[in-house]
Amino acid sequence: MSEYFENSGLLRAWRALGYSLRGLRAALRHESAFRQELALGLALVPLGLWLGANGVEKALLAGSWLLVLLVELLNSAIEAVVDRVGAERHELSGRAKDMGSAAVLLAILLAVLVWGLILVPRLPG
Repeated sequence: MSEYFENSGLLRAWRALGYSLRGLRAALRHESAFRQELALGLALVPLGLWLGANGVEKALLAGSWLLVLLVELLNSAIEAVVDRVGAERHELSGRAKDMGSAAVLLAILLAVLVWGLILVPRLPG
């Protein structure tokens, strides 16, 4: 029987947690964009939890930046796979990397939009 089928229940969840933490460590070690977005998130997420007037606003403010981190992790995974396949230039490899980058950009724009729609109307004047 394969190792996959031997892992079930709590053992599988425990091992999955280990793989996830290993992925986060790899992103911290190898991905400068992730480190930068995480540093910003360490300020923005608590700020969003503080500035939100209710649970929905808190979730939108904090969650919109957590989404940026999530998309950056996926983009980094795409880039790692493309780089693993080969170093030569290929149209599809470039397209995959560009689309991953575009996804990060859209996530950042979404976060800016959410923060603006929630906080700008509260500004005095």
